[in-house]
Amino acid sequence: MAHSQLTENWFTWDQDHPSFNETLVAGCASYQAFNRYLSDSDLLIVPRTRNELQSVLRRYAYDSIHNAISVSRQTLQPGGYSRVCSLAEKSIRNVLSKDDNTEVLLALHAPKLASQPASERTISSAGIRT
Repeated sequence: MAHSQLTENWFTWDQDHPSFNETLVAGCASYQAFNRYLSDSDLLIVPRTRNELQSVLRRYAYDSIHNAISVSRQTLQPGGYSRVCSLAEKSIRNVLSKDDNTEVLLALHAPKLASQPASERTISSAGIRT
């Protein structure tokens, strides 16, 4: 929902609220972090563990938060940056903790072994649960 709010109202999203909407930006940042990871557009080091995956997703979320802050015409309240980061991190943790999301995401970019049959190299079609 946060992502659609920002993408559909890109030019005015920050004017629809009397102050910088921290929850909206955090939700969008979390969404963008997963979207960026799934697209594999700039993943240089493939995460092998949940901690490594969480670190990558946090970094992607921070990039998104910085972008939102840089284009916003609203002033960030004192402590706002920390709150936005904390909300985005919590959202990422919640998604990774649900069912087998972590395993599915780690398997998505895992190196394929040549000896492994192609049928075993495919990723579960279960998808990511939110």
